[in-house]
Amino acid sequence: MTAKSEVSRGRFHKREFGPSLSALLGALLLVLGLGALGSAHAEDGEIVHDAEFYILKAQNGARWAEQDKELDAKLAALAEKFGQPPNIVYILWDDTAFGAVGFPALQKNFGYDTPNLNRMAAEGINFTRMYTEPSCTPTRAAVLTGRHPVRHGMGVVGMPHEFSGLREEEVTIAEVLSDAGYATGFFGKGHLGDIEESYLHNQGFDEALFTPMNQITSLYNPQGNAANAVLGLFPEIYPPDPYRLDNPGLVPEGWVMNIEGEKGEQGREWCGTSNECFSKLDEEAEKRTLAFIRKNAEAKKPFFVSYWPNFLNFMEFQMPKKSVAGLMVADSFPKLDNFVGVLMAELKKLGIVENTLVIAMADNGPMVHSPPAGWGMLPMLYRGGKGDFTEGGVRVPAFAWWPGMIEEGQVVADIVHVTDLYTTFARLGGALGNVPTDRVVDGLDQTAILLEGDTNGRRDYVFIYAGHELGATVKGRYKRHWIGAGDVAASGMPEAYFDLYMDPREENPQLVPLIHTQGQFNRMRTRHELFKRKYPDVPNGKGIPYTGLSNARPETKAIADRVRATVDSMPFDVEQYLKFDVPGSDAVGDWGR
Repeated sequence: MTAKSEVSRGRFHKREFGPSLSALLGALLLVLGLGALGSAHAEDGEIVHDAEFYILKAQNGARWAEQDKELDAKLAALAEKFGQPPNIVYILWDDTAFGAVGFPALQKNFGYDTPNLNRMAAEGINFTRMYTEPSCTPTRAAVLTGRHPVRHGMGVVGMPHEFSGLREEEVTIAEVLSDAGYATGFFGKGHLGDIEESYLHNQGFDEALFTPMNQITSLYNPQGNAANAVLGLFPEIYPPDPYRLDNPGLVPEGWVMNIEGEKGEQGREWCGTSNECFSKLDEEAEKRTLAFIRKNAEAKKPFFVSYWPNFLNFMEFQMPKKSVAGLMVADSFPKLDNFVGVLMAELKKLGIVENTLVIAMADNGPMVHSPPAGWGMLPMLYRGGKGDFTEGGVRVPAFAWWPGMIEEGQVVADIVHVTDLYTTFARLGGALGNVPTDRVVDGLDQTAILLEGDTNGRRDYVFIYAGHELGATVKGRYKRHWIGAGDVAASGMPEAYFDLYMDPREENPQLVPLIHTQGQFNRMRTRHELFKRKYPDVPNGKGIPYTGLSNARPETKAIADRVRATVDSMPFDVEQYLKFDVPGSDAVGDWGR
């Protein structure tokens, strides 16, 4: 792997195409009758945000500038007290409905309890409008890059043998903070690609243990076969097929379950592909997370560590039932919650709790469409779940805990998007100057919410993508569905406008919001799409899978060999084969554009 150049990171990028950002925004604002706001746009060398931000900045920029002086003073006082910028711990887990944690009264209805996560919510900030992407891979790519995944091709869930992943050219928050002197660690479910450039120790983390693809264990080992009976697919259930010519055929053989590595070094397969290895990952990730924290606390080095547990193991369907509900979710939450309690106690023991921000949240809504029997993933307040652009798919439980800096007992209703963590973490780490300026960064700095509380957010909008297609737009209390709008009302307008305060489940399209907001939503999308022309989307990275592993098993090497053999006698080379964008593939889940 080659180190990312200063040019690729955007620090010295020379824009050689199209009109300047200033000219584009000035013209756009003039067209929209907002010419007086033209002074609000970005200047060269500043972080480029989506167009909607500049509308808000024109109206609120002076107030934000004054507030930023107060925030800088607070952070400077903190740095002087501890001799370094704050540590950051980021916990991200799978598939959880808003309300499932952080709200004890709701938990009583399902027969389980998460006392530590609930305490985190009670002692810090309980976000009520934290938006994510609709599924695993997109959200994980969003927080690491600060960008909607559609911008770099990571817009849908990654599956094994897609030979794709996060592009080398993306600048992750780990790289941003590393350049500011932070130690960076990642432990748990990565799900960001099976190619070498996407490995997390090649994406800015000093050390990493991660799953490259989907967390479901291999179908092709005895333990996995037995467990996958729950999912309805395992090879041995079928008799031998005398008509099969292709080997391995439609269902490929082999994969790499877990990888570990250090920055600048080759990765290594960790443990193997058994269900036992899969089940051990969270425990090992917990140990490494705590060890990483202790090591850097003792060295008095600021750190950023991500712990992303698998959390709900598809394979542990026979686990003991301890909750009143007796459902997998209810019996799995305590595993995560116990670690949160251990973490909080450890930060206090090390004497760094007042200089450490902890963010804990889910990556998307619950799997409600085809979960295994006994799963117990239930939508609560909002309609839909994992994969949907309705609120149930993208509005998740999320908490911020920072004793001494965050005032206790806050319930925050400002809109926050998961990309905002990228820019906020950069601000806290004194690293905004390391954020690239040659691309759109969707994430907005939300430090003001952390330090000043409710009503201090800097966004009132969210664009929600369904794969690589814009599914919906939120603006304040209103939401416009762009696809799947349903019937056309008597007015001739689509029934696609919802008031989220009056109709949080998005079940009753409203005529009055339509009348008042249709034009505004259309202009929002116009601004958004024009920016995408200025800064076009690019495909994800593609290549031979599972290279760059110093201890690759013969089975692992065979995967790459089969890719090469597939096209060995074809009139095109391997690179063409891997990078070709299949027409219509977005509709069936390809990661490409």
